[in-house]
Amino acid sequence: MYKLLAFCLYAGSALLLSHCGNVNPPAPKILQNTDPKQSDLDKIKLPAGFKIETYALDVPNARSMCLSPGGTLFVGTRGKGDVYALKDTDGDFKADKFYILAKGLNMPNGVAFRDGALYVAEVSRILRFDQIESRLENPPAPVVVYDQFPTETHHGWKYIAFGPDGKLYVPVGAPCNICEPEKEIYASITRMNPDGTGLEVVQKGIRNTVGFTWHPSTKELWFTDNGRDWMGDDLPACELNRAPKDGMHFGYPYCHQGDLADPEFGAKFPCSDFTPPVQKLGPHTAPLGLEFYTGTQFPEAYRNQVFIAEHGSWNRSKKIGYQISLVTLDAQFKPIKYEAFASGWLDTQKDEVWGRPVDIEHLPDGSILVSDDFADAIYRISYKN
Repeated sequence: MYKLLAFCLYAGSALLLSHCGNVNPPAPKILQNTDPKQSDLDKIKLPAGFKIETYALDVPNARSMCLSPGGTLFVGTRGKGDVYALKDTDGDFKADKFYILAKGLNMPNGVAFRDGALYVAEVSRILRFDQIESRLENPPAPVVVYDQFPTETHHGWKYIAFGPDGKLYVPVGAPCNICEPEKEIYASITRMNPDGTGLEVVQKGIRNTVGFTWHPSTKELWFTDNGRDWMGDDLPACELNRAPKDGMHFGYPYCHQGDLADPEFGAKFPCSDFTPPVQKLGPHTAPLGLEFYTGTQFPEAYRNQVFIAEHGSWNRSKKIGYQISLVTLDAQFKPIKYEAFASGWLDTQKDEVWGRPVDIEHLPDGSILVSDDFADAIYRISYKN
């Protein structure tokens, strides 16, 4: 149905891009409002007053999300290689139109929206689709904003977002489970101008972050980080981190969870040399997207608190994660509680899963969306007294 974006031909280190538009673009896929997976959603445990429903089904490999001011939900993927746009045209909180904007990209996990353009992060480059909302049925050829990121696919997929400073923040994961990266850009968070100029490393010692945001009042950067593998079921903890200034180092590969020396590299530097996490999360929970709740629909106790999508363990002998967790902060922004907010994607009795939360996005009414790349779905969580 949809013609492919063709990516080909290296000229030195620059990748030349070709694009075939649709001469007679097909109508967008119409999504049905039926919910055949409601029996699964009935398994999700939420606090009293909260409800989870399907926002969209059949969204293959749905990963990171961003919502435009015009109400278009853009969705990246990892293994699928596609980028989508979803629309709720009748305001019933269920997407009813589904567009494929690009196919065959290299792990296009991250999506961000600015000034009418959609930014998409591949492994080694950032693309920009200009005036995208007026071209959903016939997407424009993407502009290559930047194409000099490392090409390793190990931790190569990226979450991206524009910060309060107007710059695009792009992480570069460690190209390994545990190693001392040879280049400064690895295990970092970088930022650049919207046109791709001015790239700089902002934070270091970060193994693999696939979610970050800024505190709504302090504008400080907060991010999740996935802990290393093969230190046992219960070590190390994954992390929620806070960066009140640029140029901080969060320990990788020398120190994990703020107080655990790495068995291979930990002797080189003490943990006291690095910034510890503000909250230790569960070991191997794979925390990804996070949001401070800034809406007004949820009760006051949830305002400016941290919701985290825990994708779930892949190599733990007994599975853990597979939930939306909540970190409650005090007036000084220090965590006082870490607990499950929405759980049930993991059947703990059978140790089986049917869904894996990836990212969280606000809707204007104060509800939140949750993407699930395992069930190919996007859910909406709302509250009503």
